[in-house]
Amino acid sequence: MAKTYHEQRGRYVNNLLLAEIAKRFPKGSAILDLGSGAGVPVAEFLANNGYAVTGIDFAENMVKLARKNVPTAKFVKMDITKMKFEPNSFDGAVSFYAIIHIPREKHARLYEKLHQIIRPNGLIFLNASGSDANGWEGYEENYLGVPMFWSFYGPKKTSRLITDAGFDILRSNVLKLGGEEQFWVLAKKKGNAIPARVYGRN
Repeated sequence: MAKTYHEQRGRYVNNLLLAEIAKRFPKGSAILDLGSGAGVPVAEFLANNGYAVTGIDFAENMVKLARKNVPTAKFVKMDITKMKFEPNSFDGAVSFYAIIHIPREKHARLYEKLHQIIRPNGLIFLNASGSDANGWEGYEENYLGVPMFWSFYGPKKTSRLITDAGFDILRSNVLKLGGEEQFWVLAKKKGNAIPARVYGRN
């Protein structure tokens, strides 16, 4: 089931999105991939292009596939909302089609965590909502062969949560890929407004 899902989901990540990573993130950067799935194509692209990749996913079967698919990257079984990393551990973070499956009341805290574990001037590149102005939350019984939970705010509130967490949004737009419209955000960490602490231990 995991293999079928990741093969189909990977088709929605096109060269435009991967090129944006290569353009914005300096080579050699330590990048965290949130919801890394089976590692293809995002972690694979990063590893093959000179980035130090750490992928996290809560599904053990996905982590096993990722380790097989991208042996040069590091993959850890971990809940995104309970990340355990020291402050300033990464140069940046990416998340493709993962945050939209996390209960939206946890999104604000997640962006705060990202702000803390990313180094000064670090970037995040992610999709965190669909194009629906009011957002949406609910289940689909059969999405790419598996039951799926969705939870996201609209682009306006998503942008506000990201900026409130301490990021400057450099670019944001709605893209239609694979028949879906998703709101993509590129943002840069600013300042240190959030007190330093090790997330996941409090």
